[in-house]
Formats: sequence, structure tokens, C-alpha cells
Amino acid sequence: MSVEILDGRTVQSFVEDEGAFNASVDGRFAALDTNHDGLLSYPEMAAELMSLRVLEKHFGVDEAGVLGPDELAGLYRGLFARFDRDGDGTVDQEEFRAEMKEVMLAVASGLGFLPVQMVVEEGSFLKVAVDRELARAA
Repeated sequence: MSVEILDGRTVQSFVEDEGAFNASVDGRFAALDTNHDGLLSYPEMAAELMSLRVLEKHFGVDEAGVLGPDELAGLYRGLFARFDRDGDGTVDQEEFRAEMKEVMLAVASGLGFLPVQMVVEEGSFLKVAVDRELARAA
């Protein structure tokens, strides 16, 4: 992890650079595709989604104690469904790219255009966006 300064424009510019963005997203897709069939199943994505603990950490599910394991699993299935745009039970590379683009543009919008200091994980899309911007400035 590292502390970086970024703003919405950093993220938006990364998403707009189709080559850099797709290379990064495709790398994550390949890492998640453990059986190398070119599709992500729910079990392949669930491990990643649950390891991030987004719902628990950022939406207070841990503290609230209102959701049981089955309800929490249902929420994660809902996240998977956002990626599975055609509803066939798997996520192909184009669906993954499209949803990640929406997610990252939402992050850019949420950050706004004033710089913020943020802890980012090595290899994360945000870290790639910051590194890309720094390389362009050098």
C-alpha cells in the first residue's frame, strides 16, 4: 500500500486511455479466471469480491450485525449480477471491462476535481491510474 495524491481527473484520464485501461482490466480478469476458460463464474469472482470486504467495511455491515451470512451472500450475488449483464451466469471480458469502466467513472465523479490524499493498494486500478499520470508528467 502507498499514500498517493489523486483527483477525479486522474481516474477519468486513465479510463479514457483505452489501451492502458483495458490492459489493466484485462490483467485483473485473467488473474480471476482461474480455470482459464475466458469467463468468470460466480465462485471465481466471489473470492475477490469477498476478500475486499467492501460491504462489511464501507457499508457498516460488520457493525450493524443486521445481515446474516445468507443475506450477505445475496448482496455479493447482486454485485456479480451487475457484471453479468446478459444474465447467462458468467462474466465475459467485455462485460467485465464495461462494469469496471462504470465503477471507475463513478469513483472519478465521487473524488471530484480537488486533489485528495488516499491510501491505495499496490496493483489496484487507482494505483495504476496514479502511476500512469506520474509517468506522463515525467
